[in-house]
Amino acid sequence: MANLSLRRARTIIRKTLEAGRAAEMKPLSVIVLDAGGNVQAFEREDGASPGRFQIAHAKAYGSVMLGMAGTAQKKRAEEQGYFITAAGAALGGQMVPVPGGVLVRDAKGVVLGSVGVTGDTSDNDAAAAKVGIESVGLTAEI
Repeated sequence: MANLSLRRARTIIRKTLEAGRAAEMKPLSVIVLDAGGNVQAFEREDGASPGRFQIAHAKAYGSVMLGMAGTAQKKRAEEQGYFITAAGAALGGQMVPVPGGVLVRDAKGVVLGSVGVTGDTSDNDAAAAKVGIESVGLTAEI
């Protein structure tokens, strides 16, 4: 059974950061959460602002708790802002509904957790996360 072990989480982070550097992105911060929203691992690159843990966590946490990636959350916010506002309140404000909160799925489509990336544009954050997730043989839902 696939899971988000600490080893896999660290590999996801390493490959996400490598993808960001290869694309000349600004310094990234990356968090990996398991399916229950628990932190598996986090890293913040040199030069990233100190508040990036909270942003990365909120991107990932909102995604895994709603079962909805950041891109879908953003779309939902544009169409039904009241839902995203209510969901954010229900999650204690721990939600940033933009790309960069990426669901991690196994081959059967089961959500194993999420990755939150912040530091560059939201779309670039999501693209870097996708590289990291796919590097461990899992599927990224951006």
